Amino acid sequence: METIFIKDEFIKLGQALKLAGIVESGVEAKMKITEGKAKVNGEVDTRRGRKLYVGDVVEYCGKTLKIEKK
Repeated sequence: METIFIKDEFIKLGQALKLAGIVESGVEAKMKITEGKAKVNGEVDTRRGRKLYVGDVVEYCGKTLKIEKK
């Protein structure tokens, strides 16, 4: 499990995937998320702008990301 550290209250799902280096661009993130390839806390979420908060867990293409406070 990889940890994404945020300094703000939240990070958007597309931004988190880019920050983790899982996708190369916002366009790629949008396509993959709207195709239903990302899960947030165990449930498929198709919203690129989904806000992720400390403690949230994202699963995408076999990788798991946990959101933590910096």
